[in-house]
Amino acid sequence: MARVFRWLLRLVSAALVLSVLAVLVVYYLASRSLPDYDNTRPTAGITGDIEIVRDNAGVPHIFALSDRDAFFGLGYAHAQDRLWQMMLLRRTAQGRLSEMFGERTVRTDTLLRRLDLYPLAVQSVEAQDAATLDALEAYASGVNARIDEINADSLGRGAPEFFLFSAPVAPWKPADSIAIVKLMALQLSGHLNEEVLRARTSLLLDDAARLADILPDMPGQGTAALPDYASLAPGAPGPTRSARADLPPFWPVAPRGLAGASNGWAAAPERSAGGGTLLANDPHLGFTAPAIWYLARLQLQSGGVIGGTIPGIPAVMVGRSEKLAWGLTSSYLDDQDLFIEELNPDNPEEYRGPDGFRPFVTRKSIIEIKDAPAVTVTLRFTDNGPVLPGSQFDLAEITPPGHVVSLSWTALSPRDTSMTAAMGLMTAGSVREAIEVSAAYVAPSQVLTLIDRDTIGMKLVGTMPRRDANHQSQGRLPSPGWIAANRWQGVLPYSANPGFLSPSGGIVGNTNNKILDRPFPLHVSFDWGDSQRVQRWQALMQGRKVHTRESFVEAQLDTVSPAARTLLPLIGRDLWFTGEAAPEGTPERQRRRALDLLANWSGEMNEHLPEPLIYAAWIRALQDRLIRDDLGPLADAFTHVEPLFIERVYRDIDGASAWCDVIRSAAEESCTDIARLALDDALVWIDETYGTALESLRWGDAHQATHDHPVLGDVPLLRQFVNIRQSTSGGDHTLQRGRTSGDDPNPFLNVHGAGYRGVYDFADPDSSVFVTSTGQSGHFLSRHYDDLGQLWRRGEYIPMSLDEDLARAASVGITRLVKP
Repeated sequence: MARVFRWLLRLVSAALVLSVLAVLVVYYLASRSLPDYDNTRPTAGITGDIEIVRDNAGVPHIFALSDRDAFFGLGYAHAQDRLWQMMLLRRTAQGRLSEMFGERTVRTDTLLRRLDLYPLAVQSVEAQDAATLDALEAYASGVNARIDEINADSLGRGAPEFFLFSAPVAPWKPADSIAIVKLMALQLSGHLNEEVLRARTSLLLDDAARLADILPDMPGQGTAALPDYASLAPGAPGPTRSARADLPPFWPVAPRGLAGASNGWAAAPERSAGGGTLLANDPHLGFTAPAIWYLARLQLQSGGVIGGTIPGIPAVMVGRSEKLAWGLTSSYLDDQDLFIEELNPDNPEEYRGPDGFRPFVTRKSIIEIKDAPAVTVTLRFTDNGPVLPGSQFDLAEITPPGHVVSLSWTALSPRDTSMTAAMGLMTAGSVREAIEVSAAYVAPSQVLTLIDRDTIGMKLVGTMPRRDANHQSQGRLPSPGWIAANRWQGVLPYSANPGFLSPSGGIVGNTNNKILDRPFPLHVSFDWGDSQRVQRWQALMQGRKVHTRESFVEAQLDTVSPAARTLLPLIGRDLWFTGEAAPEGTPERQRRRALDLLANWSGEMNEHLPEPLIYAAWIRALQDRLIRDDLGPLADAFTHVEPLFIERVYRDIDGASAWCDVIRSAAEESCTDIARLALDDALVWIDETYGTALESLRWGDAHQATHDHPVLGDVPLLRQFVNIRQSTSGGDHTLQRGRTSGDDPNPFLNVHGAGYRGVYDFADPDSSVFVTSTGQSGHFLSRHYDDLGQLWRRGEYIPMSLDEDLARAASVGITRLVKP
């Protein structure tokens, strides 16, 4: 027995030693790709020496004697810290993910091939102006210099992920950067999904008037009644299954409600305590680890520029120079239309146009797949745009037999000069000059908020489609593509894009709210991203005669929900302080306890409070109760509460209280009945999920920010190292927006919000501040992988200074690229 024990001990000891050695080997290989920030390296392809000074937050300050070398340095820095992220973005845009990930990403690759984004990016290279083309080439050379260095010095393949998903890293090209801009446009566009959902809902509702309740237009003029979708597409089968289909990895189209958002506002000198202009901006995107944003400073010949960049793109997308500051918010411009295309019954390779049948333009595309045979996809294009298969976006449910669906979209331009516009902002010297250079923006369309030393302004940038005034659905539903009045008539002139320059009130702002009332076809959009946050923003802006950097920060971090303040008095008006006393442990007692908490709540979505969770669960259960019997499985598509819908129902606007009556029951339910039942539903869900007293609940436990690694985030054990989870305040309708997932079993996870925050003060420019939601590095072994995340969570910032001495004094290393 002793001998057996000794051998078992030896075997266990050997296994432990081998495990430790394996961990050490893995750590060694992974750590080889950590960049050395304090290094001098002879580098070909530069005209003069470059210094990359990284401050104590890992932000690179790039100094060079020419703009070309500065962009070379930015490409090199991006590749040092985010090479895996850059390659993943490029492969997504190219439709080449399956070469690394196998069959699970074929659907994603197929969609990108059908949209033809990368070939369009290649064609767009020649459309850039000379300065932009020079910057793109220099940036690509900088990226490639880092790739060559990795290969020459065996630097761990550049990122740990490359050991797990082996694939050659091709040299970077200018078209790659333009392709990423187009990919961002796809991620920020939501009108395709909106049109499909509106069509599916229209086919289900018995009362067409109820469509304006569940999918409400923003209040204002210029909205006409929608036609019944069945009249536009006779024979469309309608919804036949649950609306929540599993999406493949890296699916580039955001689910409904999770496309672009953002906040941006500015104050003129007369509204500023310091006498200078002020600007606050926080663009909202889906959370990932690392964040999409990367902070950087470039010293150009026109002066310093600093702010948020996107790895793969050689431009400061949001930030400031010495003379100008700019922020971006999603404009919600209706830049996508779906068209029902009739096939020739005698020849399915032809589709109907205004003048008869014509052939599709077709092209074969081969998708290489890891560990599986390649797939050949036939791409088809009409005059209106690429043809999308019925298997995607639930298009089969809204497409009549003998028809297909095509997409018109402004980003499908072979002469996309959005990159030229982004580069021009960095050297613009005034608000007026910035508005002028932004005429080159095509997609994604954004609202640009601007300040210089004494002027503020706002301008919608991006190409606006020109639609015929007789368009059958005004672009809100898929429409017959052969009818000339439905087709796009080119684009509107840039002068038609709405804008505001030096407004009399001294403040401009945008929270994705409706920005103007113009009748169709100059309407910009029928669907907007916000009807709630703007109310709180207006109150905060009007509550002070003058503002400071601190008051802008306070507004940016505000967590009061105007939706909660509006809806709770409506849905609970017959429930507050009513009913008999109930014994402990009964549903009635639990309901009374919840109502007592909510009655004394300010509407602040604070992570430490129980009330936000009770409210969110109640209002979610209420919407589901209202729509489930009318829509059936399609109710699953309405993943987020629409405050305008709830308000219409409980104010009985145009008969909207009809939603309260359950169609399939004999009794006639009142809206009070449904509110009470929904509250009971919510309390049961809370008890099953958290199993604690209501007073002990924390909103932050449910509302965790999910900065998950897009590849390794679901891998057991590894996810503990690569995912960043943070308890957060805010919610769907607060200025500190933390958009919830809407999906069970964790519907309140914070999945979409401000990955970047910046506040710029031209009374003292170097007192400006910024921060991102994770850190600068994409390497999970780096201390800069998540060091900014805790600052972001606490509502703190880091200095945004162009002071060279300050950057050098606080540097963690200086990388010198010198001519050989």
